[in-house]
Amino acid sequence: MAIRTGDTACGFELPVRPGETVDVGAHLGTDKVVLLFFPLSFSPVCTDEFCTFRDDWSAYEDLGAKVFGICIDSPFVTAKFAEELGLPFPLLSDMNRDVAREWDVLHDDLFGMRDVAKRSAFVIDASGKVVYDSVSDDPGVQVDFDAIRAALG
Repeated sequence: MAIRTGDTACGFELPVRPGETVDVGAHLGTDKVVLLFFPLSFSPVCTDEFCTFRDDWSAYEDLGAKVFGICIDSPFVTAKFAEELGLPFPLLSDMNRDVAREWDVLHDDLFGMRDVAKRSAFVIDASGKVVYDSVSDDPGVQVDFDAIRAALG
C-alpha cells in the first residue's frame, strides 16, 4: 500500500551504520520530517542531490526539519557516502527493502537491477501527516527542492 499526501506516516527504524539504528518514528507527530529515498549511493545524480541538501542545510534547519536519506545500499555504504559528502543528516540503510516496499517506492527493474529505490521525497508535518510526496520513475531527475521547502513552510 502506497503512503502518499494526506496519509498518516508510519514509523520505522533503520541502521545508520552497522550496529546503530535511527528511530524515525520517534520524530513523527512531534517534528517536521523529510524522507528522501534515493537509488544508489555514489551515483552522480544522488551525489549532486545530497550535496545540494548539504549546501542549503541552513534553510532546512530554519524550517525545523529532520531530514533522513534512505537507500537500499548496505549500512557500510550509506555511512561511507554520508561521511565522504559531509552530510549534516543521517543516511539510512533499507537493505532489506522493508520501508521502501511499505512506502511503495521500488523500481521493478532499473537498468537490470530489481527493487532499487525510486528517487522520492516525502514531507511529514509535525502532526504526522504526509503533506507532500513526489515519486519519480526517472532516476536522473532530482527532487524538487523548492517544493520540499514550501511544504515545510
